[in-house]
Amino acid sequence: MAARHQLDVYTLSSADHEFADVRPFAANHHVVPFDPLPLLSSPFGRLNQIVRSLDLARLQSRARSVARRIDAGGYDVAFVHPCRFEQSPSVLRHLRRTPSVYYCQEALRVLYEAMPARPYDDRAVGRRRLLNRVDPLPALYRRRLRAVDRANLRSADAVLVNSGFMAGTIREAYGVEAQVSYLGVDVTHFRPLGLDRQPFVLSVGSLTPLKGFDFLVEALARCPRPQRPRLVIVSNFANAPERAYLTQLARERQVDLELVGHAGETELVRLYNQARLVVYAPVREPFGLVPLEAMACATAVVAVAEGGISESILDGRTGLLTEREPARFAAAVQRLTADPDLSRRLGEEGRAHVSREWTWERATDRLEAHLVRVVRS
Repeated sequence: MAARHQLDVYTLSSADHEFADVRPFAANHHVVPFDPLPLLSSPFGRLNQIVRSLDLARLQSRARSVARRIDAGGYDVAFVHPCRFEQSPSVLRHLRRTPSVYYCQEALRVLYEAMPARPYDDRAVGRRRLLNRVDPLPALYRRRLRAVDRANLRSADAVLVNSGFMAGTIREAYGVEAQVSYLGVDVTHFRPLGLDRQPFVLSVGSLTPLKGFDFLVEALARCPRPQRPRLVIVSNFANAPERAYLTQLARERQVDLELVGHAGETELVRLYNQARLVVYAPVREPFGLVPLEAMACATAVVAVAEGGISESILDGRTGLLTEREPARFAAAVQRLTADPDLSRRLGEEGRAHVSREWTWERATDRLEAHLVRVVRS
């Protein structure tokens, strides 16, 4: 979009500006000072709910200041992204003259969904529940955060989401009708390299419970031992207890597991090209770029038919979708590993499908059309 529009960026100083750096595309980059207050350590950790609540209050003054600057700047539209502290940013609530479009990647899931159970949480959760009976601070903070997030999102002139599944989630959680503006991938970077396929299946995502890697281990354990492929997981973030849990689970289920951390994009493309398949099973994933990246590399995908995943994979044409049931998922994996020709055909059709429908150019055109619509209205 920088080729056709002037883009000014406003961001907090606490942001990681090196990650997915947009500064080269911005005409002006405004950094707003804000650093979260330091959290307390044990035995005063439960007072951190007060610290976080203070941060929410401090963000209000920053949001009002940024909103005034945006309103004074004569911009056509403010395109607003999620905040790591508030989820829906408070700047949405304080804009007075500038139309606002909020791209909601996901709802504040910890407040609206039950998180997957983990054995390493059992003792801590039980102790936490007991303390919560006498300590009102966690509940008060969650209510405050939920109220702030809800008020901010409902203040946007338009809300965009990454999938039809997310549109339904936003309708249910916030009572707002969101419009779908699908994402895309760079098909010049994620592309076939002509490498030989190796005897492993690949999955990508942070090592957290919502990514469903334990399900993949359980599913692969159902494959006959001689045909059981190695599972390689690439993660840019690892929750230490989750890493230990997955390692132990794979050992118990006799699944050969390799955990790769912080692979660069070049390494990631190589792995996509070498993998026999990409397997993907996050829990209620709002959208999921991994299947698109895999298909762009002409690699067949086996995934759960859940969340936004079923909106990008064409079942039986670019990959296979199954229920979240380990035996059925394992059967789909076995089907493709036993039939390289079918796997190759799915991969080739996946590349063609992404090149037609899911490029960055198509995503940009969709987004631009939504922004223009809001400006004109």
